[in-house]
Amino acid sequence: MNTAVITIMLIVSIAIGLIGLVVFLWGLRSGQFDDAQKITHGALFDSVEDLNFAYQISQKNSQNSKKGENMADYTLAIIGAGPGGIGAAVEAKAKGIDKVVLFEKGKEHNATLRKFYKDGKRVDRDYKGQKVELTGSVDFQDGTKESALAMFDKLLAKNSINVIYESDVESIRKQPDGSLEISAGGNKTYSAKYAIIAIGKMGQPNKPSYKIPPAILRQVNYNASSVQAGEKLLIVGGGNSAVEYACELADTHDTTLNYRRETFSRINDTNAEELAKKRESGALKMKLGIDIESLSEKDGKVEAHFSDGTSEVYDRAIYAIGGSSPVDFLKKCQLELDENNIPKVDENLQSSVAGVFVAGDILFKSGASIAVAISQADKIINYIKSLEG
Repeated sequence: MNTAVITIMLIVSIAIGLIGLVVFLWGLRSGQFDDAQKITHGALFDSVEDLNFAYQISQKNSQNSKKGENMADYTLAIIGAGPGGIGAAVEAKAKGIDKVVLFEKGKEHNATLRKFYKDGKRVDRDYKGQKVELTGSVDFQDGTKESALAMFDKLLAKNSINVIYESDVESIRKQPDGSLEISAGGNKTYSAKYAIIAIGKMGQPNKPSYKIPPAILRQVNYNASSVQAGEKLLIVGGGNSAVEYACELADTHDTTLNYRRETFSRINDTNAEELAKKRESGALKMKLGIDIESLSEKDGKVEAHFSDGTSEVYDRAIYAIGGSSPVDFLKKCQLELDENNIPKVDENLQSSVAGVFVAGDILFKSGASIAVAISQADKIINYIKSLEG
C-alpha cells in the first residue's frame, strides 16, 4: 500500500472520529443519554408502558406550556387605563410594588377622553366643585385634551408600566387560595393578589351591525337581567358570557345558543365542560356555524332570520358579543351594589370581595373628577402597601 493511500485513510479516520466526538458532546449537552429525556422525545420505547409514559410527559409539558402562556402571577392587576388606572399603576411603582399589570380593552389609554373631548377642549383638574388635594406622585393640573394625553403618555413611559391593550377583562373571581383569577377575552387568564377596578361609567356592550326594529327593542337585551319565567330564549355569541348565560338559562328556559362559528375557541375549560354536558343532555339547543342576518317583529316577539335561510321566533334575544356595561361587569365580579348600582366599598375603597378595590367614576352617581380618581388610586395603593409591609 503506497504512502498516498495511507495518508488518505488516516485523514478520513480522523474526520470520522471528530464527527463522532462532536455528536457525542452534543448528546451529552442536550440530554440524549438521559432515559427520561429520550422517552419524552420518542428516542427510547422498550415497551408499551414506555410509550404511554412518553405520551403522559408530553401532555403534561404541553399543559404546563399553555398555563405559562395564559397564567401570570401579579401582585396587582388594574382594570381600565384611564386617570384612575394609570394613577394607581404609577403610585404602585413609586411605592415599590413592581409586579403590576394594567388592562385596557381599547387600543389606547384614556378612551373616554379621546372619544368625548374635542381637540383643544379644556380638561379641568376638578369637576363640579370636587376639589381634591393630590398628595401622590401624579400632579395633574388644568390643561387641554392634548396636554392631558401627553402627560399620561409620559407617566406610562417613564414608569415602564406594563399595559396590555385590547384586553377585555370579563370577570374577577376570588379563588379558594385567596388569589384573584382575572378572565379576559381570548380565553386568557391571569392571577393577582389584588385588583383595582377603574373602568369609568362609559363602557357599553357591543351591538349587532344590523338594525333592531323599534317594536322589539325591549326584547333584545345585552344581559340576562330582564328574562321572565317561561320565555323562549335566543343567546347570541361565542365567548364565556354567552356560554354562561346559555348554560344557566337552559335549566329553566327553552334556550338556543347561536354562534356564527362551528366551534368555541375563546371559552375557558370550565365553560367548555358545562356546555358539552348541556348539549349532550339536550337541555340546550345549538345553532352553530350560522349567522343572524336580521331581526324582525312577529306578533310582538323577536323573529331571527338566519344565514341558512331558516327563521325562528323567540320571546327574547340576548346578545353577548363582547363588551359590557360597568354594572354588568361589576355583577360578574360578584361585587355588592347599592340601590343605585354603585359598588359598596369600605373606608379603604375595598369592595365586598376582599382584595378587589374600586376607584373613579363608578363610585359616584354623577361621575367624578380626574383629580378624585387619581386621589382614590393613591389611597388604595397606600393601603395595599401597608398590607404588604
